[in-house]
Amino acid sequence: MKRCPDCNRDYNDDSLSFCLDDGAELLFGAATDEPATAILSEPRAIGAGLSDGESSTRAQIHTTDRTAILPTGQLVPEAQGFDKNRLLAGIVLVVLVVASLFGYRYLTQAKQIESMAVMPFVNEGGNPDAEYLSDGMTETLINSLSQVPNLRVKARSSVFRYKGREIDPKQVASELNVQAILTGRLVQRGEQLTLSVELIDGQTENTIWGNKYERRSLDLVSLQSEVARDLSNKLKAKLSGSDIAKIEKNYTVDPEAYQLYLKGKFYWNNRTGAALKQAADFYEQAIAKDPNYALAYSGLAETYVLFSSYGVASAPNSMPQAKAAAMRALEIDEQLAEAHTALGFYLSNYEWDREGSEKEYRRAIELRPNYATAHHWLGADLGNVKRVDESIAELKRAEELDPLSSIIATNLGDNFRLARRYDDAIAQYKKVLARSPNFSYAHLALARAYGLKGMYPEALAEMQKALELDPDSSDKGWMGFLIARSGKRDEALSILNDLKQKAGRGYIPNDGIAVIYLALGNKQEALDYLEKHMVDRAETASIYAVDPDLDELRAEPRFKAMLKRMNLPE
Repeated sequence: MKRCPDCNRDYNDDSLSFCLDDGAELLFGAATDEPATAILSEPRAIGAGLSDGESSTRAQIHTTDRTAILPTGQLVPEAQGFDKNRLLAGIVLVVLVVASLFGYRYLTQAKQIESMAVMPFVNEGGNPDAEYLSDGMTETLINSLSQVPNLRVKARSSVFRYKGREIDPKQVASELNVQAILTGRLVQRGEQLTLSVELIDGQTENTIWGNKYERRSLDLVSLQSEVARDLSNKLKAKLSGSDIAKIEKNYTVDPEAYQLYLKGKFYWNNRTGAALKQAADFYEQAIAKDPNYALAYSGLAETYVLFSSYGVASAPNSMPQAKAAAMRALEIDEQLAEAHTALGFYLSNYEWDREGSEKEYRRAIELRPNYATAHHWLGADLGNVKRVDESIAELKRAEELDPLSSIIATNLGDNFRLARRYDDAIAQYKKVLARSPNFSYAHLALARAYGLKGMYPEALAEMQKALELDPDSSDKGWMGFLIARSGKRDEALSILNDLKQKAGRGYIPNDGIAVIYLALGNKQEALDYLEKHMVDRAETASIYAVDPDLDELRAEPRFKAMLKRMNLPE
């Protein structure tokens, strides 16, 4: 028998032992003819609570004359006379220790998730009438988790590009630059809902957490809060009482009103004139069910501010309704970032209140720092008043938050174009079209950039693609403009006459007519229609101060007066 000088315990000459902590001893067994080599990592984890010196001393391996490798890498003499059973037991214990260390590492990593993407929930039943429900629950969860401090959650438009596709977790995590992704499957059978969710590590593709919820349709509102709460707990987020309240907040207790709201959101995201009209109808139905439903008022405001942009109605026939809805939403709940953002858009593009608009956008960002739309619309407005660097910074922030949003990426290109950085603009538009070749507005924007460089064949080709993808008459004005610039006067006049006839039967933005007159050399007619466009409070009138296609009008007194009236710099 010998006594260990460190732990003061007795051990046999023919045994190999590893002193750990508090008297624990790991036996490697008696001597055998085979050499014994023990390689242990993470000695600090084994000797938890000890100083480096203590760990190094206590974690010694007692041997006779055979060789073992210490955690420090030093060799000790080989041990004699190993017993095979004790050796096997020792190896098993070593494996368990190492496994526990890896488990500890994994759990530690799980606590440190700082970015994630909520993938579009799969409508497992395949019922198209329930599609709004799976989409809406996804978006609601994204908004709830966005309230978790120090957690970056990818925006809806980025993750919904994966809808209907097989998901490769590692690839998606890499493309969206997130640590984890959440997937879900929703089944609706009559009044019964089943939701299965799974949180997956983006690097290892291991399941971090999963759960299955079975609820009635009447419990849909509380289900949303329950899932958000469970997930935030699994993320080990440090939440204050106010954080928890934000995550679990329900804006209505009426399940019918909530489902109507989800339908409104579903159509709003489709971004066509017809879909926007349907969205407004569903939001109004939700408000009729629950007159204090702040989120439905906010959705209605976000819808009305886009009516003139998508040719649904003129701004005077839609923007006042947008303001009323936004103000009512904020009267009920001042904390709604979406309502502040809609109000900022209204103030900028309808009342031309640049200072008030920026204040609303900044308030929205204060409430939801990761709300991409607030950064997006603020960036666009800053560009309109020639605050170029700030503008591009905000749009890049929006793109960072929503990296697959085609409209944000294209508007970043627009700001390069408005800043006369045409090559940067062209590169940005091409990047958008490489991943979204059917996004018509990017083709239109690229056509305009080519036109500014005098590359008319390329410009006309892109303009033709834009019109094929979206035969909206409001874009035909830019086709006429480019045709006139390229010297084809008769073709341009034909398009001009067609647009003027259609304007007598419905809403046609006046800037499309104005730019054709401008390209044909008729400045006064161009100014007449640009002024009508301004009086209509059209959104695109706000770019007059920076639009390079209007540069030849800058010396005109009428044009200067328009800029002054809209609170834009010369």
